[in-house]
Amino acid sequence: MKFQIQKGTFDILPYGANEPWQLSHLWQQVEEIIRQTVVEYGYKEIRTPIYETTELFNRSAGETSDIVTKEMFSFIDKGGRPISLRPEGTASVMRSFVENRLANLGSVHKFFYIGPMFRYERPQGGRYRQHHQFGIEALGVTAPEQDVEVIDLLVQVYKRLGIKNLKVNLNSVGDLVSRSNFRTALLDYLRPHFPHLSSESQARFEKNPLRILDSKDPKDKELIEKAPSILNYLTSEAVHHFQEVCRLLNEIGIPYQINDKIVRGLDYYNKTVFEVTAEDLGAQNTLGAGGRYDGLISSFEGPDLPGVGFATGLERVLQVMISQGISLPKKGGTQIYFIPLGDEARTQCFSLATACRHAHIASEIELSTKKIQTALQNASRSGAVYCAIVGSEEMAKKVLQLKNLETRNSQEVPFNQLIATLKTCDV
Repeated sequence: MKFQIQKGTFDILPYGANEPWQLSHLWQQVEEIIRQTVVEYGYKEIRTPIYETTELFNRSAGETSDIVTKEMFSFIDKGGRPISLRPEGTASVMRSFVENRLANLGSVHKFFYIGPMFRYERPQGGRYRQHHQFGIEALGVTAPEQDVEVIDLLVQVYKRLGIKNLKVNLNSVGDLVSRSNFRTALLDYLRPHFPHLSSESQARFEKNPLRILDSKDPKDKELIEKAPSILNYLTSEAVHHFQEVCRLLNEIGIPYQINDKIVRGLDYYNKTVFEVTAEDLGAQNTLGAGGRYDGLISSFEGPDLPGVGFATGLERVLQVMISQGISLPKKGGTQIYFIPLGDEARTQCFSLATACRHAHIASEIELSTKKIQTALQNASRSGAVYCAIVGSEEMAKKVLQLKNLETRNSQEVPFNQLIATLKTCDV
């Protein structure tokens, strides 16, 4: 039986990948830039399991969300418990925060995570059934500065990766009173058009009509264009918060455009919501998105703390970097490749390679062929900077010829001076 990878998934390989963005060293470099950036903003890593009880996601995402109604990988475990692979990161972070009583350890908490998520949806450009997200959650601060810090962090990550043509789309979905007033106005507008709504939007009509604004159906989108704006139904407190967010974005020089149709696909958002888009992704051009979710933690029987966060898909990030022609760093790899000729030289090269590794110098040794030409090809394929062929003559003199595989320059180096030479030489 021939085994094949499952639909909607992909391998991340050190070489030989079908697509350039599936090379593991590129993922490592993107993740390294992310980790460097979040530390500068005061965020600390949290890692949660890839599966949780299904009810956790039902409660957080909302029963009418696409995630809950049609996208979760769910099953019954051997103990008869309903389990789901995590479709997003926020719910698991909230569960962990409450369960581990982290609120007792401070008033402000800033987390980040990087890991796989799972959604049973039709695979398409940048969307996979197993995909990877980088996300952050900032808990404990109601101030609009926290919203803007989160937006700035996301934009800064993209900029440090070299991504161009970024656009920040901003909206406010207000507080409970704002949404209640807007819900009434939206229903009044949509009711005469009910027969023309998609079946999905008809199902949301009574349960959560704001989700209709997120519809991708062409007829729905046409109707939505003339729908009332939620910005006209915000309470004075929600208006003030939104105005401050806009003012602060202007203050730190982040361009944005207000889009009153952004509601986000999860039911827990309130006040600020945003999306960051980029060219080169086609119709589905959102790179990352997020918003404020005051009240979410208390719904998990935790403390009533405010929160704001975002998530971005790493597949999309890598794909847009490549499509924009961003010069990605070359793969870091072997510095020196030893090619022994004979058993005595093999023992010596193994000893030298081990000493190099202990000195933090990446090294490899040819152990699979006795043909010099094949060994040199293997050295080049490894990405090595230098190679060293060691035979009987070199063993007798206790030296090796250190050859730069790019410039073809070489120099004679005593065995006992190799490490010092590699750390300083420019052959």
